[in-house]
Amino acid sequence: MKVLVTGASGFLGSHIAEQLAAQGHQVRALLRRTSSRAFLQGFPHEEAIGDVTDAASLPAAVEGVDAIVHAAGLVKARREAEFHRVNATGTANLLEAIATSRHSVKRFVYVSSLAAHGPSPDAKPRPINAPPQPVSAYGRSKLRGEDAVRSSPIAPRAVIIRPPAVYGPRDPAFLPLFRLVSRRIAPLLRPANQTSIVYGEDAARAIALAATVEADTGGNTYTLDDGNVYSTLEIIASIEDACGRRALRLNSPRSAAMLLAGAQELFGLLARRPVFLTRDKVNEICQPGWACSSEAIHRDLGWSPRTPLTEGMRRTYAWYRLHHWL
Repeated sequence: MKVLVTGASGFLGSHIAEQLAAQGHQVRALLRRTSSRAFLQGFPHEEAIGDVTDAASLPAAVEGVDAIVHAAGLVKARREAEFHRVNATGTANLLEAIATSRHSVKRFVYVSSLAAHGPSPDAKPRPINAPPQPVSAYGRSKLRGEDAVRSSPIAPRAVIIRPPAVYGPRDPAFLPLFRLVSRRIAPLLRPANQTSIVYGEDAARAIALAATVEADTGGNTYTLDDGNVYSTLEIIASIEDACGRRALRLNSPRSAAMLLAGAQELFGLLARRPVFLTRDKVNEICQPGWACSSEAIHRDLGWSPRTPLTEGMRRTYAWYRLHHWL
């Protein structure tokens, strides 16, 4: 099967492309001319030069493929419109290219986010069909991407995957936490929450499976997790174990985090670049829970997580060290 992977140069997208290639599928990676190829070494793939925000570049990219995994997405931006330009309009552009293609795409997998579904106030998974309640600009943009998929002609052949927090080798998002713990500092936002999490290679395996399985799962939405819901303290402890050191717990009230995030936003404004820690992100992090369950995808596709948190954090730390990120 020939599979187009958007976002293939990124953390999760590169793992998806690698999984597909390892399973014997032909991989076509949608890349900008300026995209790094660092994570695409060591497995066969072809390149399609394009960008989901450039509609004219997409027809050639989708032509002749059997399945598409749409993993491209913006996770930090200076304003909400930037999120929507990539995560919502970019998705709509890709769907339009598929609709006008001469070749029929058998399966479309949209990599959304638990942020599109919204938090779980009681730290228990909300039903997948519960009304979405995103609390951030990122979550709202991913939900609009989902809406575009559901209203498109390919909807009966589409699968939406909503991962929770994803971590692992190549991930830049958890790197600041590892750096702080390596310096024996462990920031704890208050109020603390309970969250689901999944290792990057496990998430990629689930997404690759959804794109290539023969089972009729079109129209379904799935969430992923590693089988547990963790407190912030448990996640910090797993990073401490991976780093081999104990860190000083520094309790930080939401108000202090908001002040720091405001300063970060001002820096981003002056530097003309997006920053990860924003007031919107603090609001997202401080929700009571971000819990989900992989029960449905296990039932329908037989997928199960393989990597427990402690082992995943050790592998992540080892990769950071090997590649001089730490």
